[in-house]
Amino acid sequence: MKKVLIISSPFYDYQISVGRAFEELGYQIKIETYDDPIHPFRGLLKWRHKFARDKESLRAQSRAKYDAYIKQVYDNYQPDIVFSYNGTILLDERLDYFRQKSKVVLWMYDSVQRPDRLRCEKHIDHADAVFCFEERDVDYYAKQGKTAYFLPLACDTSVYHPLPNNDKGIDILYVATLYTSAKRMRLIKQVVNHYPQAKILVYGWYKPFVKMPIKWLFREKRDVFKNKNIPPAKVNELFARTKVALNIHHEQTFHGANQRLFEACGAGVYQVCDANPYIESLFPNGEVGLYHNEEEMFERISWALDENNREERERRAYAAYNIIIEQHTFTIRVKEMLKVIGE
Repeated sequence: MKKVLIISSPFYDYQISVGRAFEELGYQIKIETYDDPIHPFRGLLKWRHKFARDKESLRAQSRAKYDAYIKQVYDNYQPDIVFSYNGTILLDERLDYFRQKSKVVLWMYDSVQRPDRLRCEKHIDHADAVFCFEERDVDYYAKQGKTAYFLPLACDTSVYHPLPNNDKGIDILYVATLYTSAKRMRLIKQVVNHYPQAKILVYGWYKPFVKMPIKWLFREKRDVFKNKNIPPAKVNELFARTKVALNIHHEQTFHGANQRLFEACGAGVYQVCDANPYIESLFPNGEVGLYHNEEEMFERISWALDENNREERERRAYAAYNIIIEQHTFTIRVKEMLKVIGE
């Protein structure tokens, strides 16, 4: 049985989803996350890093420690494939070391053009294949004469799937980090104000204590803005009780899709989502309520909340669900990766 070593930050447990997909395809897996045993943001190091004058020096120390650790893990495990999300903690020379006996695959979940991802931009020169969530990154590499592959996230159907629930007590549900996106903050506040009688729940960091303690103390509408992350199983449970799952992409997404697009559809809830060319290609027949501006966003939400449209809303949600389970699962994504590297 071939073996895969998965090296990843704790990226919403998607490294576990990738591991399940490899196992389903007959591979043996081992998962190593950056947080354990060494990570620049763990425990006291998190606060030391927050107030340090030279943050990059601390990161470099952590990368050196992790490099020694992961080399030992690799040597003991001897995998056929090394898979990593982003791999920001991995050194170029270690990737080259892996490639002496293994295939190296990187899946970039943040744009390589972001300032905090430039350190791993050159990883493409030290990997067998690099896959990107954002198609603009593929074009960026192509202009340098390098080949990357567009591959957005997917749905882990063992986590996100329809649950029997006829009580749609939540009118609008939004699950995502807010404080890092001015666009999300602006739009979700408008939605909350536009539907004062609706039952709206917003999960995800809104005004986190560590980042903004004063705003955290005086934050408003706590019955709406829960200001915390919740585990995937809880998200799936909430989707089952929801009429409209609202999706607002981060500013860094131009031609791609976030994980929530696939998960909400995979859970069987009707979704209202901002449009881009890639997303429009996925749902050409109204399966998802796509909007291009604020006016269209409110039109799509209001239509879905109208009980006269309940039957059609559920029909569209089911059609979107079928698209996801037939074309956009993690197993399908891993098959695409294996094809590229000749496995």
